Amino acid sequence: MTAHTPNRDARHRPAAPPPALVVVAHGSRDPRALATVRRLLDGVRALRPGLPVHLGHIELNAPLLPDTLAELDAQGTGAAVLVPLLLSRGHHVKRDIPEAAAGARLHARVAAPLGPHPLLVDALHTRLTEAGWRTPADAAARRASGVVLAAAGSRDPEARVDTHRTARLLAERLGVPVVPAYASAAAPTVPDALRALAARGRSRVAVASYFTAPGRFATECAAAAPGIAAAPLGTHPAMARLVLHRYDQVLRARTPVTGPAALLTA
Repeated sequence: MTAHTPNRDARHRPAAPPPALVVVAHGSRDPRALATVRRLLDGVRALRPGLPVHLGHIELNAPLLPDTLAELDAQGTGAAVLVPLLLSRGHHVKRDIPEAAAGARLHARVAAPLGPHPLLVDALHTRLTEAGWRTPADAAARRASGVVLAAAGSRDPEARVDTHRTARLLAERLGVPVVPAYASAAAPTVPDALRALAARGRSRVAVASYFTAPGRFATECAAAAPGIAAAPLGTHPAMARLVLHRYDQVLRARTPVTGPAALLTA
């Protein structure tokens, strides 16, 4: 009798393809935003050749997320991981994206938003340096310096928690106070934060752009800066690495993810 080789068929069976990565952008009327997001996705593909990488928008731009998921299903894709190209928790992360995932025919899981995470601090620091920021040379210069972290804003209190956490991480990196401020839906505004720093004797203040891509809010916040205004995070290499990190976190999760994955900074 011929000995039976366990799992012989399994050894010759082709490996299952990895779940598709769907990057979920908000969408913008500014054409620079879509161009930036597409270049970011090219960076993700360059880091992970062979991984199917797709784009879906919450609003304003095509393809919309439900259309992307429907197209993947039509192509026979069995599973996808949705990575929000968003920097904090909020309505889109908690409701809109999970609802789109639940309504899809394919098996879709939702990752945590990009922030907070130390990789974002790397990108923020680089953008500030590119705009002309220099580490204060002495204690007197540090006492005169500060940064406003300009973010989109949300009515969700957890979104503010996340933005404040990023501000603390950036302050530790820079060695100066970093004040979170918002373009809409939350306080303080960027001009109010700038005035508050000035009232504390902080005369050398820069605005860090906590936006994934150019758009109206990023432009308005930069225009309020008295001097240095950093560019949005955009296609900084840390962004592509962070997108893949959030994707990998979902794959490593031991339990099924039906909503946004637990917020992790590692």
